[in-house]
Parts: sequence; structure tokens; C-alpha cells
Amino acid sequence: MNNLIITTHAQIRSQQRGIPPLIREWLLDFGEEMYDHHGGIIYYFTRDSRRKLERHFGRESVRRLHEWLDAYAVVSASEGVLISVGKRFKKIKH
Repeated sequence: MNNLIITTHAQIRSQQRGIPPLIREWLLDFGEEMYDHHGGIIYYFTRDSRRKLERHFGRESVRRLHEWLDAYAVVSASEGVLISVGKRFKKIKH
């Protein structure tokens, strides 16, 4: 997902919400995905995806960044463009 285009909106939201670029990368590489039925794909961390992160980067590294593991990213399904990022306050329902 390194060649993903990031919209200005997504950059602004990421900065406003304090979500580091590393977390955006982790979301797209390790996060679970769910279609939002509006042409987008939502990426978010689940218990399983957090375990994958721990196996790949180490438990301590993931623990230090735990404050951002409630983040989500929205990507356009058809264009492959990062539309927005944010922090979840409620559990995502399937």
C-alpha cells in the first residue's frame, strides 16, 4: 500500500487527530477491512490484527503505540485513494 494516494482531506484529518503516518501504514498493511456500502473500505485494528502487529514488530513496540490502535482509515474501493482517517470511540459493527 506504499503507492496509495492520500487526499488533502486525509492529511488534514490525520494531523488534526494526531494520527502518525506509521499508524496509517499499519492500518493498511495489518488492519481488518470492512466495506462501508458507500464505495469505501474501512481499515481498523481488531484483536487478531493487533496480535499480528506484535508478532511482526514486537510486543513492546505495539504497546508503546497503543493509544493510536483505535484508529481507522477509509479508502476508496474503486480508486485506491485514502479518503479519511480518525479514531474510533465505538466498536465497529459488521
